[in-house]
Formats: sequence, C-alpha cells, structure tokens
Amino acid sequence: MRFKQSIVTILLFSLAAAFAACSQQPQSTANNAGNTGKTEKEAMKPSVKKESFGKLADGTPVDSYTLTNKNGVEVKITNYGATVTSIKVPDHSGKFDDVVLGYDSIDGYLAKNPHLGAVAGRFANRIAKGEFTLNGKAYKLAKNNGENHLHGGPKGFYQVMWTATPVENLSGGNDNVGVMLKYLSKDGEENYPGNLDVTVTYTLTGDNALKIDYAATTDKDTILNLTNHSYFNLAGAGNGDILGHQLKINSEQITPVDSTMIPTGDVKSVAGTPFDFSKLTAIGARINDRDEQLILGKGYDHNFILNVNNTLSTPAVEVYELTTGRVMEVFTNQPGVQLYSGNFLDGTITGKGGKVYKQRYGFCLETQHYPDSPNKPNFPNVVLKPGQRFDSTTIFKFSAR
Repeated sequence: MRFKQSIVTILLFSLAAAFAACSQQPQSTANNAGNTGKTEKEAMKPSVKKESFGKLADGTPVDSYTLTNKNGVEVKITNYGATVTSIKVPDHSGKFDDVVLGYDSIDGYLAKNPHLGAVAGRFANRIAKGEFTLNGKAYKLAKNNGENHLHGGPKGFYQVMWTATPVENLSGGNDNVGVMLKYLSKDGEENYPGNLDVTVTYTLTGDNALKIDYAATTDKDTILNLTNHSYFNLAGAGNGDILGHQLKINSEQITPVDSTMIPTGDVKSVAGTPFDFSKLTAIGARINDRDEQLILGKGYDHNFILNVNNTLSTPAVEVYELTTGRVMEVFTNQPGVQLYSGNFLDGTITGKGGKVYKQRYGFCLETQHYPDSPNKPNFPNVVLKPGQRFDSTTIFKFSAR
C-alpha cells in the first residue's frame, strides 16, 4: 500500500511541475515563431555568399555573389558581364520582391539578352555609324544597332568574364558588403585603342542602397563611357508594365535624336513636352503622344542632361510605385541619364520564375556621358589618357512609403 501511495505522490508532483513549467512558456506557437523571426531579422549580419551560376558553352564556370544587408535586402551579381541579376527589397508592408528583370541561370544571359543588368562598355550607348576619330586616327567599330555601334559592340563588356572578389567591411561602415569585379580590355578589343584596366565595385549598404563605383586606367588614349543596364520594375519583375510608375528627373534638357537615334548635337528644353519630369509623373502618361522624339524612339529612349552638377548629394532621379509604395532614388556624378522605357521588350523573353517580359515591363536609368560624344565636340569629354584615372559613382537607393 505504501508503495502505491508513493507512486501516486510522485505522479502528482510531476504533473504539478510540468504545469508550472508550461505556464512560463509563450502563450502560442504562432506568437513564438513570429517573435523568433523578428529577432533573427534584427540580428541578421551583412554577408557575401558565393554560389555556382552555371557554365559557359566551353565549360568555364560562372559564379553568383549574393550580398545581404542587416535588413534582409539582397542583391545578386554574376561575374559574367558584371551583371546585376536580382535586387530584393521590401514594400510598404514589408513584403520582399525582386525588382530587376533577369534570368534564373547563366543560360538565359547566353541566349537572347538585351543587356539585362549588365555593365555596358567600353562605350555605353550609341556611336554614329560605328566610327570616331581620336588624335587624327579614324577607328571603325562594329555596327550592331542598325548603322550604329551600341554598348561596346557585340562582344562588349556585358559578354565577358570578370574576376570577382567578395569584399566585407567596406569603407562607410561594417554594415556595407560588396563584390569587386575586374576586367582587362586589351588594346584592339572591339577595335578600341589601349589596354584598359576596369574595376566595378558593387556595394550594398546598411540603408538599402546599391552603390556602383567604376574606375579605369589606360596605357593609350581611348574613349570610355560605362553604365549599368538594369531593367527595373518596382512592382516586381514580370508583374505587369511600368507605365504607372511615377518618375521625376532633375533635368531641364534632353539631347534630341535623329531617325537613327543618334543625338543631333543640339539640346532641347523639356518644358511643355512629354519629356518634362520635373515633378512626379507617370511614365505612361504621355508616352503615346504624337511627339516627334517619342515617335522616333517608339517611346522613351533619350539622354537627359542632369542638373546635379557632379555631386552625389542631390537625387538625379526619383521613381515611385503606388501599389507597393516602393521608392528608388538615383544619385550619380555623371552628366546624363538615359531613360529607356522597355520599348523593344516583346514577350519573347521568359525571365526569372517563368515570367514573360512584355513590352514596357521594365525601365532603365543608364547614368552616363552623352551618346555619340566622341563625334560631338560640344558634348562632355569622354577621352581617357595614360596617367589619368576614370572614376564614376551611381547609387540606387530603395525605400517605401
């Protein structure tokens, strides 16, 4: 009998202890999971992660570098073309979406690729008739855009392998992480003069900005114009067109073009035209107006002369997407920016997640020197000489409201 009573006593004591322990636990598994998730996000450390992105046709491995900041914002860069393949940022409710067009693997970039996310060079944008003269010598380049040369030619920087190095604890604070990419463009490549040593550094900052620093030196006089050719859709890549995006450009003039999309050499005021984005205006509000420049470009594909005066303290461009509340501000020390409204996306490209990219599903903001500058003496100088260093910075800063 005493043995049975002892067992009962032990059982009662164990039940009481278990009840007391349970009463000290969180009230629900759901609440506990939510709190854990928040703690993990708050404790997230900036990082750089290297992964395989596939192989070229000759078997050369291609890598992808994922930059993640303390807020969970994520940017992916591949060493093929120094290309931005993904930018994931939150909307006003905290939901993350990928806001640049691209492909899931290297295979897409090796097929039909309208420079999605890539670095364009040696000379971004167009050069008339694929010709320019430097120091009295005429140079003939490939004509890969009708009669003109575009974005460095058919084997430009967007189609070469770069040497990549992950970088952490960059200047500006321990919250910054990045990847540095280098490429040596040899003398005569795509018929450009000089051995050009190029470095492009992508930095993801703690305040949700993607900073792009370009640097270059040469051993012979050459011409240079570098930009990034990302297609943005702040509603999410593949989630409809960009015509409702609100756009503001700090510019009073454009460089108008002729029928081949080459600047005429003149400048034109945007006042009273569909090119006036001095205040937030939907990209699609006037895109179908019977304006000569819009007709020539089949939409926006024009260089805007910026008023930022070589400073990174004033936004050159602001874009606002109403449904998500996402905002992108662009800062640059370049004199111009090319607004391209995705006019030639035609539904033949299937991008990330199987989404089809139709006409005007993305827009580009290519910070740059003016198109055809080598043939326009009145345009800002694009000649780089030995002993000089080319330096340029563009920042894409993301937020939501």
